[in-house]
Amino acid sequence: MRVVIAGGHGKIARLLERDLAGRGDVAVGLIRNPGHAAALTAAGAHPVVCDLEHADLDAVAAHLAGADAAVFAAGAGPGSGAARKDTVDRAAAVLLADAAQAAGVRRYLLVSSMGVEQPPAPGTDEVWAAYLRAKKAAEDDITARDLDATVLRPGRLTDDEPTGRITLARHVPRGAVTRADVARVLVGLLAAPATAGLTLELVNGDTPIADALGAVTSA
Repeated sequence: MRVVIAGGHGKIARLLERDLAGRGDVAVGLIRNPGHAAALTAAGAHPVVCDLEHADLDAVAAHLAGADAAVFAAGAGPGSGAARKDTVDRAAAVLLADAAQAAGVRRYLLVSSMGVEQPPAPGTDEVWAAYLRAKKAAEDDITARDLDATVLRPGRLTDDEPTGRITLARHVPRGAVTRADVARVLVGLLAAPATAGLTLELVNGDTPIADALGAVTSA
């Protein structure tokens, strides 16, 4: 399987790249900073310099040619302002979807966030509110398309060691999840095309990942 990952230098992306490479799959990481290429190579991925805030559709579609799936794991990150929450967390996700359709890639995974389903409460920090709105707008755009898309909404992310045990469903109680477990769930989703069309929330829990994926697929 050839998987193109936007936000290829992010923590979840590099864990995903490592897991895919370990399975013998081909992971292609899109990065905007050429200085990050060595880190992707070390994770077993093929780095491609492509700044989704400035690239055009044809250029992105060319990087997706021949891929089996696209994963949007990018984010503007800490310290970015409200404007970049929109240009990265929404617009870049939309551009990747446009490119996937242009390249004939149907499978699309969107890493979103728990908490986006309700509008930001009055008094919410402006940047955080912009982040939530951008993620929800990206979800709405991608799920309305003719794509085999799955939206994954992780809870509070940690860098703890993976547990291999999760709670995964349309709605789950708020909680935390390790980035490594998120990466493993993404690998499982890529191998489970029947999850297309689902929006799933994810936290660490008591169910082995394979069993949790099987439950949402059968449901």
